[in-house]
Amino acid sequence: MPTHGSLTKAGKVRDQTPRIESQGRKSQIPRIRNRRNYVKLISNQDKFGRNRRGRRRRRR
Repeated sequence: MPTHGSLTKAGKVRDQTPRIESQGRKSQIPRIRNRRNYVKLISNQDKFGRNRRGRRRRRR
């Protein structure tokens, strides 16, 4: 089975890129996180459980 490119050059670009230290990520306060999840999941639905966002009215 032929290969696309030689295997001797595998990982060349990754080896050439400079290593950057990862930045620490701060998680949100639980109260704010829970509120956003509530808005995203619960309060954005109509009474049949469908999402309200993105629904458009049909013009005549």
